[in-house]
Amino acid sequence: MSFGIAGLPERVTIYEVGPRDGLQNEQARVPTAVKAEFVHRLVGAGLRVIEATSFVHPKWVPQLADAEELLGLLHGADGVRYPALVPNERGLERALTAGVDEIAILGSATESFAQRNLNRTVAESITMFAPVVERATAAGMRVRAYLSMCFGDPWEGPVPVDRAAQIGVRLLDLGCAELSLGDTIGVGTAGHVTAVIERLGDCGVGPDRLAVHFHDTYGQALANTLAALRCGINVVDASAGGVGGCPFAQSATGNLATEDLAWLLQGLGIETGVNLERLVETSLWMAAQLGRPSPSRVVQALRPSAALGREHLKWPAAGPRSKSQRAEPEEDEQELQPPSHQRDC
Repeated sequence: MSFGIAGLPERVTIYEVGPRDGLQNEQARVPTAVKAEFVHRLVGAGLRVIEATSFVHPKWVPQLADAEELLGLLHGADGVRYPALVPNERGLERALTAGVDEIAILGSATESFAQRNLNRTVAESITMFAPVVERATAAGMRVRAYLSMCFGDPWEGPVPVDRAAQIGVRLLDLGCAELSLGDTIGVGTAGHVTAVIERLGDCGVGPDRLAVHFHDTYGQALANTLAALRCGINVVDASAGGVGGCPFAQSATGNLATEDLAWLLQGLGIETGVNLERLVETSLWMAAQLGRPSPSRVVQALRPSAALGREHLKWPAAGPRSKSQRAEPEEDEQELQPPSHQRDC
């Protein structure tokens, strides 16, 4: 059952970052074959944009050292995109050789994080990205820009709205098609999100060129997503099972879980093309590979039902019941109550 809110997008693209942003922070290396199976299961769940890997130097993010091997294992599918993160021109060379047709760069709204993540100032990082974007677009690649620390920085504190908007505009001016606003340490709130998006609008950047990337450190990711949707954003980043973080900002805990996002959007009547049952099954499978439970609230709530089969992954049927029935809720109903970097990130 869905209940829409006036003014929200009719359809949202979920930009799945689990295979890259999710797995980059794992202590143990995930086998390449497991990563490939993860991606294929995500495709089977209906996701059509899956950021598969990063061409960062293995010294900095050894978990993603198998980028070329992984891409060679991925099956092409109609309408499915496999973007990859590139840190610099060397990373772009590897991406071009691997046949990648869509890339992302990652900048910072703050000087502290730019130094820790890129070993450069903000201005120097933008200078570094300029030839990457120019060469990529000349080769027919679509380029996305991530902007980290848009709302808060563990070393500098709250980030001024004008600062985030200014750096975002500079990245887009390089020739990027899309800017993803990142709440890297999860401190953003709905009003702050709205203010940044509106300030970008004042600078001539409409919601059609923006995406959002929230971490759920303070439990604000879904509230912030709804605020972004109200501003017209229709691309939202998420990580299956809620896995992920940033190796270079210890405050950056898990990403917004794709299942939690899908549950929200389904309840709002917004189309995503995602099959929630298959997505939950995929995250349960991946959690088993990682040896720990998924932090996603929706995965946790639906896990008992997933073990019983997809027919149980539904809301209980509505309708009047007798007093005796109300006194003893059915087992399925109890289970299905909704819960009350480059070095790259």
